[in-house]
Amino acid sequence: MITLTEISARIAGRLLLDNASLSLPSGTKAGLVGRNGAGKSTLFRVITGDLGSETGSVSIPKAARIGQVAQEAPGTEQPLIEIVLAADKERAALLAEAETASDPHRIAEIQMRLVDIDAHSAEARAASILAGLGFDREAQARPASSFSGGWRMRVALAAVLFAEPDLLLLDEPTNYLDLEGTMWLEDYIRRYPHTVVIISHDRDLLNNAVNSIVHLDQKKLTFYRGNYDQFERQKAEADELQTKAKAKNEAARKHLQSFIDRFKAKASKARQAQSRVKALERMGTVAAVIEDHVQPITFPEPEKQPASPIVAVQGGAVGYQPGKPILKNLNLRIDNDDRIALLGSNGNGKSTFAKFISGRLAPESGEVKLAPSLKIGFFAQHQLDDLIPEQSAVEHVRRLMPGDPEAKVRARVAQMGLATEKMATAAKDLSGGEKARLLMGLAAFHAPNLLILDEPTNHLDIDSRRALIEALNDYDGAVILISHDRHLIEATVDRLWLVNGGTVTAFEGDMDEYRDLIVASGKKKEEKPQPADDATSKADQRKLNAEKRASLTPLKKKINEIESLTAKLEKQIQALDAELADPALYEKAPAKAAEKAKQRGEAAAKLAAAEEDWLMLSSQYEEAMAG
Repeated sequence: MITLTEISARIAGRLLLDNASLSLPSGTKAGLVGRNGAGKSTLFRVITGDLGSETGSVSIPKAARIGQVAQEAPGTEQPLIEIVLAADKERAALLAEAETASDPHRIAEIQMRLVDIDAHSAEARAASILAGLGFDREAQARPASSFSGGWRMRVALAAVLFAEPDLLLLDEPTNYLDLEGTMWLEDYIRRYPHTVVIISHDRDLLNNAVNSIVHLDQKKLTFYRGNYDQFERQKAEADELQTKAKAKNEAARKHLQSFIDRFKAKASKARQAQSRVKALERMGTVAAVIEDHVQPITFPEPEKQPASPIVAVQGGAVGYQPGKPILKNLNLRIDNDDRIALLGSNGNGKSTFAKFISGRLAPESGEVKLAPSLKIGFFAQHQLDDLIPEQSAVEHVRRLMPGDPEAKVRARVAQMGLATEKMATAAKDLSGGEKARLLMGLAAFHAPNLLILDEPTNHLDIDSRRALIEALNDYDGAVILISHDRHLIEATVDRLWLVNGGTVTAFEGDMDEYRDLIVASGKKKEEKPQPADDATSKADQRKLNAEKRASLTPLKKKINEIESLTAKLEKQIQALDAELADPALYEKAPAKAAEKAKQRGEAAAKLAAAEEDWLMLSSQYEEAMAG
C-alpha cells in the first residue's frame, strides 16, 4: 500500500500540490493524468524523495524498491545486454561475491538466493525485454555509445523493467518508442507483477494497460477505478452532478437571501430573518466545475483538390547514399481522399518514405508522378528546433503574410490553437505542445492537398490530441501519418501501409491484428502482408483496389459529410444544454427558454437521423470494400 497524506509541494514558488491525498493498494496499475504543467512529474519526485513536501507524508513499505527510468541515457562502451543485467543490483552483487566466497555455508546461501531470484534465466529475460523494445541480438551486443539518444533511452527503460521494482514509476515512456514498442510495453505493463504508476497521454495505453486512473486537477488527487474511458465517463457524470448541485445550492441561497433582505428590518419577522441568516451560513456553497478550455486546431482547406492519384510511384527507390537505397521496389498510389498510417518499427524507413513523398529526398530510380499544382505540408518532430527561438508565433506567421494587417495575422495564429496570451511569447519560452501546434500550423499554412505528419503527438496532452483528431477529420485533403499513438491512428486513417524489409506494402489487417502480430512475436519480426489472392499478382491487386476505391468515392464523400454534420449537431446540442441548464433563463426569458428547448429537440432529431444514415452508408461501404 502506498499512501500520500495531505501533500503540498511547490516548484519555483508555484504551488502544484495542495494538501493532496492518495492511497494505492499493492499491485495497482495506475495512470496518472492531468493537464501539462499540472505537477505530475513533481508528484513522482515527492514519492521518490527527490523533492521534499511542505506538508503531509508519504508512506511506502520499508523494503519496497522504487524504480524509474534514469534521466540520463547510458552512453558507455558496455554492451546493451550487460547494462540491462547490471540493473538487478542484488544479482550482480551475489555473482560478484560468488567469485570470491570461500565459506561453504555462505556459498550455499548465495546459490540458493540466486535460484530464488531466478538469476540463471536473467540473460534470457533481459534479451527478451530488449527485443521487445526493438533491439535484435546483434544490437544487444553493441556498445551503448553507438546508439542515438532516443535508442539509449530505450535501454534505460529496459534496465528498469528488468530490475522489476516493487513500485515502477514511468514518466511518458512512449515518447521515445515507436508504435511497435508502445504495443509491446502496453502488454508488458498489463502483466507486470507489482505496482505501476505511469504518466502518459497515450489513450490506448491508459485503456489497455492500467486498472485505475489518478487525476491531478486543481492541485488535488482523485482516484478512479477502471481505465481511461471509464474515468472520462465517471468524471463527466461527477461534473454534471456537481453542476446541478451548485445550481440547486445557488437557488436555495437566493431564496433565503431574498427573505432576509425583505424582512430583516421588520420587528415581526426579525427572528425568522435571523434564523435564515444562520441557515445561509450553515448551507455553504458548492464549488463550480472548473473546465480547462483546450484551444482547437484547424487546418486550412485546400482551395482546389486535384484529381486522383495525387502521387503515383512506379519502381521507386530512395536513400541517402547513391547505390544504397533504404527503400526500393516502391509501387504505389495516393488518392486525394486517402488517410494512410505508416506502420513499422523505427529504423525501417518510415521517415525516409515521408521525406521521399514530400519531395525532401529525390528518387534514386523509378518514376514519380505528382498531380499538377499539388501542395504538400510536412511536419516532423525534429523540426521543433527549426523555430527561431527569439521570435513569437505572430512573428513567425507575419513572415508568411507580408502586408497583411495585424488582426489577420493574429487570427491565423489563433487557428493554430495558440491562446491569445501566448501569441507574443518567444518560441523558446513556449511549451513543447505549443511549439508543436505552431509548427503544424506553419506546415499547413498554404492549405496543402496532402498533409504528412511524422510523430505529431509527442508533446500533446490527451485533450490536445483530441483536438488534433477533430482537425484531421475536418480536413478535406489526404493525410499520411506516422505515430506511436494507436488511438490517433484508429480515429483518423482508413489505410495501413507497412514499411518493412526495405519496401512499402499494404497491410490488409486492422490495428488489432497488427497489435496481435507484434505482441505474439515479442520482437519486431520482418513480417510481410499476404496478398489477398495467391492467383492475383500484387500489381493487379493494387489496380483492383484502386478501382474499387474510385468507384466508392461518392459514397465515402457522403459518409464524410454526415460525420461533419453530426459533429456540428453535437456541438449545437452541447451549447443549447449549457444555456438550458441556467435557471435564470426560465425566470428572465421563459419564451426564449421554450424556443431553446424546441431547438434542442429539433437538433436531437436531426442527429438521430444523421447517425442512422451514417450507420447504413458505412455498412454499405464496408461491404463493398470487403466484396
